[in-house]
Amino acid sequence: MAYIERTIKEYLLYLAAHSPVVVVTGARQVGKSTLMKNTFGGADNVKYVTLDHPILRNLAKTDPELFLQQYTAPVIIDEIQYAPELLPYIKMQVDSDRKNGQYFLTGSQMFHLMKNVSESLAGRVGIASLYGMSQCEIDGRNERLFLPSNKFDGQSTATITSVFDRIYRGSMPQIVVDETLSPEDYYGAYVQTYIERDIRDLVEIKKESAFLKFISCVAARTGQELNLSNIAADASIDVKTAERWLSLLVTSGLVFLLQPYSGNTIKRIVKRPKLYFMDTGLACHLCLWNNPRSLEISAMAGAMFETYVVAELVKQYSNKGLDVRSRFSYYRDNNGGEIDLLITENSITYPVEIKKNADPGNSALKNFKVLSALNINAGEGAVVCLSALSYPLDDRNKIVPVGLV
Repeated sequence: MAYIERTIKEYLLYLAAHSPVVVVTGARQVGKSTLMKNTFGGADNVKYVTLDHPILRNLAKTDPELFLQQYTAPVIIDEIQYAPELLPYIKMQVDSDRKNGQYFLTGSQMFHLMKNVSESLAGRVGIASLYGMSQCEIDGRNERLFLPSNKFDGQSTATITSVFDRIYRGSMPQIVVDETLSPEDYYGAYVQTYIERDIRDLVEIKKESAFLKFISCVAARTGQELNLSNIAADASIDVKTAERWLSLLVTSGLVFLLQPYSGNTIKRIVKRPKLYFMDTGLACHLCLWNNPRSLEISAMAGAMFETYVVAELVKQYSNKGLDVRSRFSYYRDNNGGEIDLLITENSITYPVEIKKNADPGNSALKNFKVLSALNINAGEGAVVCLSALSYPLDDRNKIVPVGLV
């Protein structure tokens, strides 16, 4: 299958030039191994080894020093979470030879991996988070950070049909490049692999069906405020278990929590985060949608469209090595005022509304007025929708086609 260049490559090269160790984390099958091979594996002296291989994994765990003697730097070590015993020995190696770009590590169990990395390699490691393929990567367009103040030139060819086709199939590299692959087959195997190889190692699950029911309940609430009590009740588990399991979805890179805006002057604001599945194809599978046309006209269509847009923006910022947790938020108060997304960059906060139609009109801007009461430096606003063209709604706000995001 053809390789699609990933935008994050430039950031990885930057990390390798400034850190002895580079770690790429992300959910299963987002393309970590392929990315590392295509970014660093082209050099003749860079080796590649995967700890998926049981014999090599056993060697790395039982005799990490011998393992690193056999696989000397520079080396790509795939699925490092299977042998955290290697990390202290990697630390000793890089301390004895402080050259940058020595070890390139990947891992999909971020819950344990990042704890071990932070303890063993503090000050020696550059970390990047990889998600599924972005719309720009799939389309072959140059990717830039989305801000409402940007110019959005050209005409979008995205239609509601093409967008929901993409929402339904999701953004995992394999399903993107293989158009004949059935989402039902792919995501069915994905969920089983995720539960069997990741979740079982992290928590004690007595019944796989209980976790599958839980993750399906979470998927059904993508684009909504997080209500753990309701999720726990629907999944027939207690709230503490739901909280623990949700943290696994977040640290595994499957779910993103968008926090409410927390400026000091905000009064009576809703405090719960909103949750978004980072892969809409997986969310569709878990919600039992087996047809993009049915999803397109369903009551869940708006939430899925919003999920798709938010996930795209998270990918863009992550691909540049930027932490969205300090930049992205949403606003909702008890008076009904709501803004889907606030992006704060260089002390300016930009409001963004997300609408699943082609002509939302000026009514989409009605809640932007709450920004004047928040004592913040508000920037231009945008309404991301299914319009074919970008055009101004007034002197500060514009329509932005989702196909140009």
